[in-house]
Amino acid sequence: MSAADTTTAQVPPTRQSPPPGAGTKSPDKPPRTKASTGAGIPWLLLAPCLLILALVLAYPLIRLVTLSFQKFGQSQLWGFQPAESVGFDNFTKVLGDGEFWAVVVRTIVFAAGCVIFTMVAGMLIALLLQRVSGWVKTLVNIALVASWGMPIIVATTVFKWLFDADYGILNALLSKLPGVELIGHNWFASGPQGLAVIMLLVVWGAVPFVVITLSAGLTQVPKEMEEAARLDGAGAWGVFRYVTLPILKPIIVMLTTLSVIWDMGVFPQVFVMRGGHPEAEFQLLTTYSYDRAFVVNDYAQGSAIALLTVLLLLGVVAVYMRQMLKIGEVE
Repeated sequence: MSAADTTTAQVPPTRQSPPPGAGTKSPDKPPRTKASTGAGIPWLLLAPCLLILALVLAYPLIRLVTLSFQKFGQSQLWGFQPAESVGFDNFTKVLGDGEFWAVVVRTIVFAAGCVIFTMVAGMLIALLLQRVSGWVKTLVNIALVASWGMPIIVATTVFKWLFDADYGILNALLSKLPGVELIGHNWFASGPQGLAVIMLLVVWGAVPFVVITLSAGLTQVPKEMEEAARLDGAGAWGVFRYVTLPILKPIIVMLTTLSVIWDMGVFPQVFVMRGGHPEAEFQLLTTYSYDRAFVVNDYAQGSAIALLTVLLLLGVVAVYMRQMLKIGEVE
């Protein structure tokens, strides 16, 4: 054996790649990634909730739309006569009725008053809770949660007793003021006064949710920005307007929209406060639709009024979505 043979390293033969097109197959389908396999998991988890919503909401809404385009009274309800399709006649009668437009204006004014007072009172209380001691904040929160958790019928009964003409404690307390005599005063003798009492009841029940939500939002306001604004010479109103309010704007828009939807749909407060028979000057869209359907026994016209109310609320939701999209674009 020569020296060359002993010193030369043995190199393994290189693996030659096959020529193109020989022995290679392109896969028919691309390999499944984790993203593609997990894309359907959220829909799978939401399926039970969507199914329940479809069963609970879809049928009543479809039935509401169907009735609004039919002639449907007691005869059709008991099966003596078949339901007849009348097209847009129900909507024509409703929209051509002056009483309906009076109810629409009354409902809008009532809801606007409730929303304004709710948001103002809620904001003031939320700001106040940021400046009180811990035990005072705890007591106020307990009172808010207790009032929020009270059933609507119970709260309405309590307010009905408070404002009673003969035995109401409010009349007795106000009559103790100098020059005030309200013993025997009937707050429901006129529509505006009675609706003001009902508005106070609605605001009382809605303020706790607004206060708790705004209090949570106020914890996200940076203290450094408030201190910087004060160093720049801003007062309390300036700090609130230019620092606190812009940060709370998404929460305020959400709360305002929800309040409009809830206050446009007020029913038990008016119904119970007026003993199940609201007078004409106390009628809102919800009670007006109920009376048309179950008092006059014109279920089709009541459905038409309810459908118009839904469309009105959808306009409010559209405004809310537009505002939220604008806020998202700014951010």
